[in-house]
Amino acid sequence: MPGQSVIVVGAGPVGLVLALRLARAGIRVQLLEAEHQLAQDLRASTFHPPTLDMLQELGVADALIAQGVITPGWQVRMHETGERAEFDLGALRGHTGHPYRLQCEQWKLSRLLLALLQERPEAVVRFGAPVLGVVQDEREVRVELAGETLAAPFVVGADGARSVVRKSLGLAFEGETFPETMLLVTTDFDFATRMDGLCGVNYCWAADGTFSLLRLPGEWRVSLYPSEGESVEDALTDASIERKLQAILPTGKPYRILQRRAYRIHQRIVERYRVGRVLLAGDAAHINSPSGGMGMNGGIHDAFNLSDKLARVLRGEDAELLDRYERQRRPVALEQIIGQSAANRARMQQRAPEKRLAALRELQSIAADPARTLAFLLRSSMIEGLRKAEQA
Repeated sequence: MPGQSVIVVGAGPVGLVLALRLARAGIRVQLLEAEHQLAQDLRASTFHPPTLDMLQELGVADALIAQGVITPGWQVRMHETGERAEFDLGALRGHTGHPYRLQCEQWKLSRLLLALLQERPEAVVRFGAPVLGVVQDEREVRVELAGETLAAPFVVGADGARSVVRKSLGLAFEGETFPETMLLVTTDFDFATRMDGLCGVNYCWAADGTFSLLRLPGEWRVSLYPSEGESVEDALTDASIERKLQAILPTGKPYRILQRRAYRIHQRIVERYRVGRVLLAGDAAHINSPSGGMGMNGGIHDAFNLSDKLARVLRGEDAELLDRYERQRRPVALEQIIGQSAANRARMQQRAPEKRLAALRELQSIAADPARTLAFLLRSSMIEGLRKAEQA
């Protein structure tokens, strides 16, 4: 399709949402993805209430919910005693149409979005099309591929933490890499049959560290960490994973491991979301600790915000409207997404027993107070950040 108005780089949930919303607004869009198919490895799995509201608007929420696990609450708990603070997301009724978390693999959303996008005459989707770089002038952006150059009035980099688009702009990606490596493991063993009081999302302190248990359809996702002095390679072996899972819950027989993945934890944010006719969204613009499940959700919120503004600019409004995208979304990423996820990580990485107990008592105090619970959940469920952005 000649004459695209927007080229979107990256076919993760952020790029797919952005491209679909632009196409539905009548904007000609081309989506470029370096890989030959949608990724289906271990990535995000938590959808927050306002994200589900947005996906309802897109017409995919019901189908996604049918493929996931509705999770009415989440908890922080002491593993050895089972003592816990639990938060009921039902407190958010009246503030969202989906007062719960949905636990569902992000690739299921990507698959739903891709099917809808491929039905749109305004859209072209190309897999196996790695972008090598972008250059721009006052009129257009040129996207370099192997043996080919594409051009469009605007380009959006939604191509992840290693974004080629961001690197082409020469922008700093400031922040830090935390010392720990997280191990994600999935198993079909049902922890809820042997651990009293578990809900769908559980952040756990144990005597020798920390772990989390998240329920997904037919399986549980467990976050673990290498033992002291253990290499990541060794930590990913069957023997090491088995040892760690048996330490959580001895079963008398081996766990069946379905998937495993290791990744470093970063928190970084780009200095600018817009440079001329090129914009950034999702992990290309900000990355954070996975604690609290905010990364993918924040990227989808970026895509909703930016798609509205790009469509308006392409219909003739002043391009300065795109600067408001940065004013609205960058502070939210810095203060709400990165700030909250870093605080969640710091709380769960706490090793001192007395500080853990003090943190648990404070969370229990919040959970026992309806007004404080509501304020806490509005913030941790990302509703407060969206409301602040609207005022910028």
